[in-house]
Amino acid sequence: MRIAILSNGPGNYSTKRLKEEAESRGHEVSVIKYRDCYASIEQNKPTVSYKGEDLSRFDAVIPRIASYMTRYGTAIVRQLEMQGVYTVSSSISITRSRDKLRSMQLLAKAGVGIPKTVFSRNSTDIDNLIDKLGGTPIIIKLARGTHGNGVVLAETKKAAKSVLQAFYLTNEDGTNVLMQEFIKESAGTDIRALVVGSRVIASMKRQSLDDDFRSNLHKGGEGTKIKLTDEEKKMAVKAAKAMGLNIAGVDMMRSERGPLILEVNASPGFGIETVTGRNVAGAIIDYIERNAKRGSKKDRVGA
Repeated sequence: MRIAILSNGPGNYSTKRLKEEAESRGHEVSVIKYRDCYASIEQNKPTVSYKGEDLSRFDAVIPRIASYMTRYGTAIVRQLEMQGVYTVSSSISITRSRDKLRSMQLLAKAGVGIPKTVFSRNSTDIDNLIDKLGGTPIIIKLARGTHGNGVVLAETKKAAKSVLQAFYLTNEDGTNVLMQEFIKESAGTDIRALVVGSRVIASMKRQSLDDDFRSNLHKGGEGTKIKLTDEEKKMAVKAAKAMGLNIAGVDMMRSERGPLILEVNASPGFGIETVTGRNVAGAIIDYIERNAKRGSKKDRVGA
């Protein structure tokens, strides 16, 4: 099978692991820097090229799109889909997962447990919004932040108003700023579940090493292997399905009312392999081998 990995380059750890696993099984693998691809849009003749080569020759494509290149990266993936190339993650599923507001709306619609979330473009509503969340402290997020960036813990109404007013100055329509309840029992701790298809392949607990309420490994958090409950596994798979993702890193926290989904990542890192000893890259190649010939599934999320 001819497999293309859309990536920032061959030095990326996740890209290297996918390439190793695919080649060990006899597949032909090319690492494609998607930011250097270009597309030609013509009636009944869409093409994507990289260094003069038409990419429609590939049997399967694995998108590893960085958050800051979402619009361009997903445009390239969409063009490949128009050519009939199998992509393990669809362009629309990647796009929707990168928008925290859209994700929360879809997760809620699917019956997935999430923290109470509110948004408004009117700063005069702040007192009412905070009350809807049960009072301070609250979490304030930028809808398109990643790796824990653009996430603030506001411990008082005064602090919340200051942060929100600053965020609103750079976001006129209000949809890029979310407020969520603070889950006290999980402060500084969350769980990453790596979902492939309809199974959780690996899971780890992430713990902040200081007083930071964020547990992201990019923020210095420490990962340890953890066993999920059946309910947590089902919730992780349900969350990935709600986004339309076949491969996903699902972040959740344990609360007094059960597991709550925080985010669904379309291009999860593979650091979880080191923590858990599980072969995530191999599981993804297995999934592609089983599904590529069937072609891309129709997206049924509808939003």
